Amino acid sequence: MARESLAWQSKLVLLAVLPFAGTGVLLACFGWAADSAAVLIWTVGLSGLLGLITWRLRAATPGAAATGAIITASLMFSTVEPPYEPWHTALVPVLAVSMLAFAATRAGRRKKERLGTAEARRGRSAAQVAANLGLAALVASEPVRIWLSDSRWLPLHAHSPTLIPAMALAALAEAAADTVSSEIGQVLGGRPRMITTLRPMAPGTDGAVSVLGTLAGVVAAAIVAAAGTWALRGDWNLFTLSCAGALFGLIFDSLLGATLERKGWLNNDAVNFLSTASAAAVALALLTF
Repeated sequence: MARESLAWQSKLVLLAVLPFAGTGVLLACFGWAADSAAVLIWTVGLSGLLGLITWRLRAATPGAAATGAIITASLMFSTVEPPYEPWHTALVPVLAVSMLAFAATRAGRRKKERLGTAEARRGRSAAQVAANLGLAALVASEPVRIWLSDSRWLPLHAHSPTLIPAMALAALAEAAADTVSSEIGQVLGGRPRMITTLRPMAPGTDGAVSVLGTLAGVVAAAIVAAAGTWALRGDWNLFTLSCAGALFGLIFDSLLGATLERKGWLNNDAVNFLSTASAAAVALALLTF
Protein backbone atom coordinates (compact mmCIF):
# COMPACT_ATOMS: atom_id res chain seq x y z
CA MET A 1 0.00 0.00 0.00
CA ALA A 2 2.86 2.36 0.87
CA ARG A 3 4.50 1.76 -2.50
CA GLU A 4 1.22 2.43 -4.30
CA SER A 5 0.83 5.72 -2.44
CA LEU A 6 4.19 6.82 -3.83
CA ALA A 7 3.26 6.05 -7.43
CA TRP A 8 3.08 9.80 -8.04
CA GLN A 9 6.88 9.91 -7.75
CA SER A 10 7.24 7.51 -10.67
CA LYS A 11 4.83 9.64 -12.69
CA LEU A 12 6.79 12.76 -11.75
CA VAL A 13 10.07 11.21 -12.93
CA LEU A 14 8.46 10.22 -16.20
CA LEU A 15 6.95 13.68 -16.61
CA ALA A 16 10.31 15.32 -15.93
CA VAL A 17 12.08 13.23 -18.56
CA LEU A 18 9.79 12.16 -21.38
CA PRO A 19 8.31 15.49 -22.60
CA PHE A 20 11.72 17.14 -22.39
CA ALA A 21 13.50 14.35 -24.25
CA GLY A 22 10.66 13.92 -26.75
CA THR A 23 10.60 17.62 -27.62
CA GLY A 24 14.37 17.60 -28.04
CA VAL A 25 14.22 14.60 -30.36
CA LEU A 26 11.47 16.18 -32.44
CA LEU A 27 13.40 19.43 -32.86
CA ALA A 28 16.59 17.53 -33.64
CA CYS A 29 14.78 15.54 -36.33
CA PHE A 30 13.72 18.73 -38.08
CA GLY A 31 17.20 20.19 -37.77
CA TRP A 32 19.10 17.16 -39.00
CA ALA A 33 16.62 16.56 -41.82
CA ALA A 34 17.92 19.79 -43.34
CA ASP A 35 21.58 19.40 -42.36
CA SER A 36 22.32 15.68 -42.63
CA ALA A 37 19.79 13.00 -43.45
CA ALA A 38 22.30 10.31 -42.46
CA VAL A 39 22.34 11.48 -38.84
CA LEU A 40 18.54 11.50 -38.75
CA ILE A 41 18.14 8.07 -40.34
CA TRP A 42 20.80 6.32 -38.26
CA THR A 43 19.66 7.87 -34.97
CA VAL A 44 15.95 7.22 -35.38
CA GLY A 45 16.54 3.81 -36.94
CA LEU A 46 18.98 2.48 -34.35
CA SER A 47 17.16 3.87 -31.32
CA GLY A 48 13.87 2.49 -32.65
CA LEU A 49 15.48 -0.89 -33.32
CA LEU A 50 16.86 -1.01 -29.78
CA GLY A 51 13.41 -0.27 -28.39
CA LEU A 52 11.85 -2.98 -30.55
CA ILE A 53 14.42 -5.59 -29.51
CA THR A 54 14.00 -4.68 -25.85
CA TRP A 55 10.23 -5.14 -26.15
CA ARG A 56 10.51 -8.42 -28.07
CA LEU A 57 12.87 -9.80 -25.42
CA ARG A 58 10.25 -8.89 -22.82
CA ALA A 59 12.79 -6.75 -21.03
CA ALA A 60 10.37 -3.82 -21.13
CA THR A 61 6.70 -3.07 -21.66
CA PRO A 62 5.74 -1.43 -24.98
CA GLY A 63 5.57 1.96 -23.27
CA ALA A 64 8.94 1.42 -21.63
CA ALA A 65 10.50 0.35 -24.92
CA ALA A 66 9.19 3.50 -26.59
CA THR A 67 10.48 5.62 -23.70
CA GLY A 68 13.88 3.99 -23.98
CA ALA A 69 13.96 4.62 -27.72
CA ILE A 70 13.17 8.32 -27.23
CA ILE A 71 15.83 8.71 -24.54
CA THR A 72 18.39 6.86 -26.67
CA ALA A 73 17.64 9.07 -29.66
CA SER A 74 17.96 12.16 -27.46
CA LEU A 75 21.36 11.02 -26.21
CA MET A 76 22.53 10.11 -29.71
CA PHE A 77 21.52 13.49 -31.13
CA SER A 78 23.21 15.25 -28.22
CA THR A 79 26.53 13.48 -28.76
CA VAL A 80 26.93 13.80 -32.53
CA GLU A 81 30.47 14.89 -33.41
CA PRO A 82 32.11 15.15 -36.84
CA PRO A 83 33.08 12.99 -38.57
CA TYR A 84 29.71 11.32 -37.88
CA GLU A 85 29.66 7.64 -37.09
CA PRO A 86 26.66 6.23 -35.20
CA TRP A 87 28.87 4.06 -32.99
CA HIS A 88 30.73 7.16 -31.84
CA THR A 89 27.66 8.49 -30.01
CA ALA A 90 25.96 7.71 -26.70
CA LEU A 91 24.36 4.68 -28.38
CA VAL A 92 27.30 2.51 -27.27
CA PRO A 93 27.10 3.20 -23.51
CA VAL A 94 23.30 2.91 -23.64
CA LEU A 95 23.71 -0.49 -25.29
CA ALA A 96 26.19 -1.47 -22.59
CA VAL A 97 23.73 -0.47 -19.86
CA SER A 98 20.91 -2.36 -21.56
CA MET A 99 22.89 -5.56 -22.10
CA LEU A 100 24.32 -5.59 -18.58
CA ALA A 101 20.89 -4.98 -17.06
CA PHE A 102 19.30 -7.69 -19.22
CA ALA A 103 21.97 -10.27 -18.36
CA ALA A 104 21.98 -9.44 -14.65
CA THR A 105 18.18 -9.53 -14.43
CA ARG A 106 18.01 -12.92 -16.12
CA ALA A 107 20.85 -14.40 -14.04
CA GLY A 108 19.59 -16.76 -11.35
CA ARG A 109 15.96 -15.97 -12.10
CA ARG A 110 14.65 -19.14 -10.45
CA LYS A 111 16.37 -18.26 -7.19
CA LYS A 112 15.03 -14.70 -7.35
CA GLU A 113 11.53 -16.05 -7.93
CA ARG A 114 11.86 -18.23 -4.82
CA LEU A 115 13.01 -15.16 -2.88
CA GLY A 116 10.18 -13.09 -4.32
CA THR A 117 12.57 -10.49 -5.74
CA ALA A 118 12.44 -11.33 -9.45
CA GLU A 119 11.47 -8.60 -11.91
CA ALA A 120 8.02 -8.92 -13.47
CA ARG A 121 8.07 -11.05 -16.61
CA ARG A 122 6.47 -8.27 -18.64
CA GLY A 123 9.67 -6.26 -18.14
CA ARG A 124 10.44 -2.79 -16.88
CA SER A 125 7.95 0.04 -16.90
CA ALA A 126 8.35 3.40 -18.63
CA ALA A 127 8.99 5.09 -15.28
CA GLN A 128 11.77 2.62 -14.46
CA VAL A 129 13.47 3.33 -17.79
CA ALA A 130 13.14 7.08 -17.29
CA ALA A 131 14.50 6.81 -13.75
CA ASN A 132 17.61 4.96 -14.94
CA LEU A 133 18.40 6.67 -18.25
CA GLY A 134 16.52 9.97 -18.12
CA LEU A 135 19.01 12.04 -16.11
CA ALA A 136 21.76 11.38 -18.66
CA ALA A 137 19.49 12.64 -21.44
CA LEU A 138 18.60 15.76 -19.45
CA VAL A 139 22.25 16.54 -18.70
CA ALA A 140 23.32 16.09 -22.33
CA SER A 141 20.47 18.15 -23.76
CA GLU A 142 21.09 21.46 -25.52
CA PRO A 143 19.35 23.69 -22.91
CA VAL A 144 21.41 22.25 -20.05
CA ARG A 145 24.57 22.41 -22.15
CA ILE A 146 23.96 26.11 -22.86
CA TRP A 147 23.07 26.84 -19.24
CA LEU A 148 26.27 25.24 -17.95
CA SER A 149 28.43 26.94 -20.56
CA ASP A 150 26.99 30.33 -19.54
CA SER A 151 27.12 29.68 -15.79
CA ARG A 152 29.39 32.15 -14.03
CA TRP A 153 29.58 30.03 -10.88
CA LEU A 154 31.69 27.47 -12.71
CA PRO A 155 35.45 28.21 -12.76
CA LEU A 156 37.05 28.64 -16.16
CA HIS A 157 38.84 25.31 -16.06
CA ALA A 158 35.49 23.50 -15.64
CA HIS A 159 34.27 24.75 -19.02
CA SER A 160 35.87 21.90 -20.93
CA PRO A 161 34.62 19.48 -23.58
CA THR A 162 34.73 16.75 -20.93
CA LEU A 163 32.10 18.36 -18.68
CA ILE A 164 28.84 17.22 -20.29
CA PRO A 165 30.07 13.76 -21.42
CA ALA A 166 31.44 13.05 -17.94
CA MET A 167 28.17 13.94 -16.23
CA ALA A 168 26.01 11.97 -18.66
CA LEU A 169 28.33 8.97 -18.69
CA ALA A 170 28.55 8.93 -14.89
CA ALA A 171 24.75 8.78 -14.73
CA LEU A 172 24.62 5.90 -17.22
CA ALA A 173 27.41 4.00 -15.44
CA GLU A 174 25.62 4.40 -12.11
CA ALA A 175 22.40 3.03 -13.59
CA ALA A 176 24.23 -0.09 -14.75
CA ALA A 177 26.10 -0.44 -11.46
CA ASP A 178 22.92 -0.22 -9.40
CA THR A 179 21.04 -2.81 -11.44
CA VAL A 180 23.93 -5.26 -11.68
CA SER A 181 24.90 -4.99 -8.00
CA SER A 182 21.32 -5.62 -6.90
CA GLU A 183 20.59 -8.48 -9.29
CA ILE A 184 23.92 -10.31 -8.92
CA GLY A 185 24.01 -9.73 -5.18
CA GLN A 186 20.72 -11.59 -4.79
CA VAL A 187 22.16 -14.61 -6.62
CA LEU A 188 25.78 -14.78 -5.49
CA GLY A 189 26.15 -12.35 -2.63
CA GLY A 190 24.74 -14.50 0.15
CA ARG A 191 22.99 -12.70 2.98
CA PRO A 192 23.46 -8.94 2.53
CA ARG A 193 24.00 -6.40 5.29
CA MET A 194 22.29 -3.08 5.84
CA ILE A 195 24.70 -0.36 4.70
CA THR A 196 23.93 1.86 7.69
CA THR A 197 24.05 -0.73 10.50
CA LEU A 198 25.83 -3.76 8.97
CA ARG A 199 23.06 -6.00 10.29
CA PRO A 200 22.26 -9.10 8.19
CA MET A 201 19.11 -8.64 6.13
CA ALA A 202 17.03 -10.68 3.71
CA PRO A 203 18.10 -10.50 0.03
CA GLY A 204 16.31 -7.72 -1.82
CA THR A 205 15.93 -5.51 1.26
CA ASP A 206 16.22 -1.81 0.46
CA GLY A 207 19.64 -0.53 1.52
CA ALA A 208 21.16 -3.98 2.03
CA VAL A 209 24.45 -4.65 0.21
CA SER A 210 26.83 -7.55 -0.28
CA VAL A 211 30.52 -7.63 -1.16
CA LEU A 212 30.06 -9.63 -4.36
CA GLY A 213 27.08 -7.56 -5.44
CA THR A 214 29.00 -4.34 -4.90
CA LEU A 215 32.03 -5.66 -6.79
CA ALA A 216 29.76 -6.66 -9.67
CA GLY A 217 28.36 -3.13 -9.70
CA VAL A 218 31.86 -1.66 -9.80
CA VAL A 219 32.75 -3.85 -12.78
CA ALA A 220 29.53 -2.85 -14.55
CA ALA A 221 30.26 0.84 -13.99
CA ALA A 222 33.77 0.42 -15.40
CA ILE A 223 32.44 -1.39 -18.48
CA VAL A 224 29.93 1.36 -19.25
CA ALA A 225 32.50 4.08 -18.55
CA ALA A 226 35.03 2.39 -20.83
CA ALA A 227 32.48 1.86 -23.60
CA GLY A 228 31.34 5.47 -23.35
CA THR A 229 34.88 6.83 -23.28
CA TRP A 230 35.70 4.99 -26.48
CA ALA A 231 32.44 5.90 -28.20
CA LEU A 232 32.68 9.59 -27.29
CA ARG A 233 36.36 9.74 -28.23
CA GLY A 234 37.23 10.63 -24.66
CA ASP A 235 40.39 10.24 -22.62
CA TRP A 236 41.48 8.82 -19.28
CA ASN A 237 40.02 11.86 -17.54
CA LEU A 238 36.54 11.12 -18.89
CA PHE A 239 36.81 7.49 -17.79
CA THR A 240 37.93 8.28 -14.25
CA LEU A 241 35.37 11.06 -13.74
CA SER A 242 32.48 8.90 -14.90
CA CYS A 243 33.66 5.93 -12.80
CA ALA A 244 34.06 8.07 -9.69
CA GLY A 245 30.62 9.58 -10.12
CA ALA A 246 29.06 6.16 -10.70
CA LEU A 247 30.65 4.64 -7.60
CA PHE A 248 29.45 7.51 -5.44
CA GLY A 249 25.96 7.14 -6.92
CA LEU A 250 25.99 3.41 -6.17
CA ILE A 251 26.70 4.09 -2.48
CA PHE A 252 24.23 6.97 -2.40
CA ASP A 253 21.54 4.68 -3.83
CA SER A 254 22.03 2.21 -1.00
CA LEU A 255 21.95 4.99 1.60
CA LEU A 256 18.69 6.35 0.19
CA GLY A 257 17.29 2.82 0.18
CA ALA A 258 18.29 2.26 3.79
CA THR A 259 16.77 5.53 4.97
CA LEU A 260 14.19 7.41 2.93
CA GLU A 261 12.94 4.43 0.92
CA ARG A 262 12.59 2.15 3.95
CA LYS A 263 10.68 4.92 5.75
CA GLY A 264 8.26 5.11 2.83
CA TRP A 265 9.26 8.62 1.77
CA LEU A 266 10.72 7.65 -1.61
CA ASN A 267 9.93 4.86 -4.03
CA ASN A 268 12.49 2.96 -6.10
CA ASP A 269 12.10 5.11 -9.21
CA ALA A 270 12.75 8.28 -7.24
CA VAL A 271 15.77 6.68 -5.57
CA ASN A 272 17.20 5.59 -8.92
CA PHE A 273 16.70 9.01 -10.48
CA LEU A 274 18.30 10.80 -7.53
CA SER A 275 21.21 8.34 -7.54
CA THR A 276 21.99 8.98 -11.20
CA ALA A 277 21.72 12.71 -10.46
CA SER A 278 24.24 12.35 -7.62
CA ALA A 279 26.64 10.54 -9.96
CA ALA A 280 26.45 13.38 -12.47
CA ALA A 281 26.85 15.95 -9.68
CA VAL A 282 30.00 14.26 -8.36
CA ALA A 283 31.52 14.18 -11.86
CA LEU A 284 30.77 17.91 -12.13
CA ALA A 285 32.22 18.60 -8.68
CA LEU A 286 35.44 16.71 -9.39
CA LEU A 287 35.94 18.55 -12.66
CA THR A 288 35.16 21.87 -10.96
CA PHE A 289 37.41 21.53 -7.95
